[in-house]
Amino acid sequence: MADVKQRTVLVVLFDGVQSLDVSGPMEVFAGASRAEGVSYDLRTASLDGGPVRSTSGLTLVPDGRLTEAPVPHTLLVPGGRGTRGPHPELTGWLREHAPRADRLVSVCTGALLLAEAGLLDGHRVTTHWNYCERLAHDFPAVRVDPEPIFVRDGRLATSAGVTAGIDLALALVEEDHGRELALDIARHLVVFLRRPGNQAQFSAQLSAQTARREPLREVQLWIDRNPAADLGVDTLAARARLSPRHFARAFRAETGTTPGRYVERVRLEHARRLLEDTADGVEQVARASGYGTSEAMRRAFVKTLATAPAEYRRRFRAPAPYPDRTGGPLPGPYGPPRT
Repeated sequence: MADVKQRTVLVVLFDGVQSLDVSGPMEVFAGASRAEGVSYDLRTASLDGGPVRSTSGLTLVPDGRLTEAPVPHTLLVPGGRGTRGPHPELTGWLREHAPRADRLVSVCTGALLLAEAGLLDGHRVTTHWNYCERLAHDFPAVRVDPEPIFVRDGRLATSAGVTAGIDLALALVEEDHGRELALDIARHLVVFLRRPGNQAQFSAQLSAQTARREPLREVQLWIDRNPAADLGVDTLAARARLSPRHFARAFRAETGTTPGRYVERVRLEHARRLLEDTADGVEQVARASGYGTSEAMRRAFVKTLATAPAEYRRRFRAPAPYPDRTGGPLPGPYGPPRT
């Protein structure tokens, strides 16, 4: 058998760590290592080598001390309550050792530790939506993007909250070993390899506030259910029984976004779902989503997701149900042990 290139993944542990930020990515890399010709050497370490208590109360026992850990290929810093506040010893270690890793990864608020160590200055990053404002305020040299679920900037990769760490780990496995392996892992973990990094942390409905007044809430619901309808301000204002000017002002005040921006998000989200979940043609998806033409939809996709609809479908269409229904051996990395 050909030599297998081994990539060491070192996960930093500390009191107050979010356990899923640790276990989620580790399960992805461990799953990949079950495939022929793939090897991730997974290691965990804390400053003193002692056990740490996660935010859920789960105790995690590291493999050893950070000071004794080898230089990893991928250094992963998880988030959790333990990332808030000064951490001079931990950030000092990160400042000295993180630049030696081939890849530097943070999950959720692990970005706060990297920023405290000065490792994010000048880089585009993301973190959990609830901490993006704090990250931008406390570290003005960092370019914080609150929208995506993960961001790649050279050797640096940062992700949003909790389960986004799984999405990022799948993307890293795909980068290392190809899409088919990443799909196999995603299927086994019962997640879909369908979330691009630049997908928003929230859907259109969640990223906008719900209007307080009933007529505006009804308009929001009607937009969500009728993306292909005439959704111009005049039409929406008439449904709310308000003048267009009053409607636009009230909608923005109560939802935090303009009617036009809300409509754009709903239509993009609707088109994405159709591309992911159906076999409808691109023209049909464009009409059903309110774009009118495939070219108009293409421009919207390129502007927001930096990819064309056809390419988006190729990369993120939901995989077919797992093929084995007989109880026999599973294919891929979760198949029978290698002999």
